[in-house]
Amino acid sequence: MWEPLLRLKAALGPEAELVVVGGAVRDELLGRAHADWDLATKLLPRVVMTRAQAAGLRAIPTGLQHGTVTVLLEDRPVEITTFRSDGDYLDGRHPDSVRLGVTLDEDLSRRDFTINAMALPVGGGDLVDPFGGQRDLEARIIRAVGAPLQRFAEDGLRTLRACRFAAQLGFEVEIATLEAISERLPVARKVSVERVCTELTKLLCGAEPHRGLDLLARTGLLDLWLPELRPMLGCGQNRHHRFDVWTHTLETARLVPAGSGLRWAALLHDVGKPATRALGPDGEVHFHDHERQSLEVAARILGRLKAAQALQKDVLALVRHHGAHPLAEWSDAACRRFLRRLSDDGLDLARWAAFRLADQRAKGMDLAARERDHAAILSRLDALAAAAPPLSVKALALDGAALMRLAGRGGGPWLGELQRQLLEAVLEEPALNSPEALAELAKQKLSAGGL
Repeated sequence: MWEPLLRLKAALGPEAELVVVGGAVRDELLGRAHADWDLATKLLPRVVMTRAQAAGLRAIPTGLQHGTVTVLLEDRPVEITTFRSDGDYLDGRHPDSVRLGVTLDEDLSRRDFTINAMALPVGGGDLVDPFGGQRDLEARIIRAVGAPLQRFAEDGLRTLRACRFAAQLGFEVEIATLEAISERLPVARKVSVERVCTELTKLLCGAEPHRGLDLLARTGLLDLWLPELRPMLGCGQNRHHRFDVWTHTLETARLVPAGSGLRWAALLHDVGKPATRALGPDGEVHFHDHERQSLEVAARILGRLKAAQALQKDVLALVRHHGAHPLAEWSDAACRRFLRRLSDDGLDLARWAAFRLADQRAKGMDLAARERDHAAILSRLDALAAAAPPLSVKALALDGAALMRLAGRGGGPWLGELQRQLLEAVLEEPALNSPEALAELAKQKLSAGGL
């Protein structure tokens, strides 16, 4: 990407002082891949547009009031913002005014954390680092620029971003910065749920989600946006678990593959346990019906955060089936019915298996035995799935139209019931799924009455 940036610098002229800023600098110094290249310049936005267009580049005035122009470089949008300082943050999220034409150091001073307040000159030159961001990168520390209470008073989202960066980078939050988060919860409360959901998803998909989740609990942010999770902390389990519910949840999030659906499901799969915890007559702790309770609470949380419908569907499917434990003594037909239930929820076997394995490992006990049993049942389920058994009425060798012709009557409730019975039969014996065998079976069921 540096070559297109050099062409842009040539188009804007040497006096532009064009620099890369923000997360791109941080990730370049860390050797991490990144997609965004945010730029800053001394030039005013109208000048940026004029010079970029004169060089044949497409320039879009995406935020002139904030000094921002978007230029397309090789069909990739790159934001260029004039060096600026911000006015007062009256709503706890956005400045009510900006002042253009300040120095680069002034521009960097308005940013959230030192590791995000550095600049790299396009075309070469020394790193601009007035707040010690490179030192904090090396020490793996997240530290607010200037006074943390002021930074968090300006923008409540920054409190959550601190936890998110900790999860993504595996860094510690500097003590004064951490303590300031708890004092700025009223400002954090002003953040829209959509932005909260986006940040939480990024946190969960980080390299160390358990680190970010622990920070949410320690700072009070968990109570602000996910209060249903607080009872999980310290909620003891039974002899099958080494950890309490919260620690098991953190372990599951740590162990499950990265992905928004899997990580959200890891966070919410046992959220119903505290409300269902009971001591049985045998003196054993039980969590009867916690799967249903977890599903209801997870749906409520995701709905409140206005999560995308596709994400909600994926997470709820994983939560719904996380308690399923196929056993070696199951018949092949029982295994195929289980595969059908996964299919009905749009959940493929590999993702269910990955989630189940993480959940089992996160119990912290009998790991070798659990992994051996998991591998055995997964091998069997894989073999059955590879045979492509019919898992829905759409996979039956006779469709609805063919069954209506066979019966000599129009559609109705009888048709759905007949298809359900035929599907049950072929799940029991897949060889029945041929037009001839299904036609004969359908005739028998129709002649028996009741349809």
